[in-house]
Amino acid sequence: MEPEKLVGMANQIAQFFATQSRDRVAADVADHLTKFWEPRMIERICAYLDEGGEGLAPAARSAVEAIAAERKVRAAQG
Repeated sequence: MEPEKLVGMANQIAQFFATQSRDRVAADVADHLTKFWEPRMIERICAYLDEGGEGLAPAARSAVEAIAAERKVRAAQG
């Protein structure tokens, strides 16, 4: 899937969660992406973030950053 499509989807999810709970938006977005996106979608949006992540809304960017950090920790642990 093209990164622009993933960015749009992540931003829509962030917009939805912003209406639910303002103080947990990034955490809720990260949880949603982890639960419902295919691993290759997660991998692609994390790679896109590494390339600069242009277009990601702040909450979506924070969510993807958290997911990427967790993936790095898991990879380091083996």
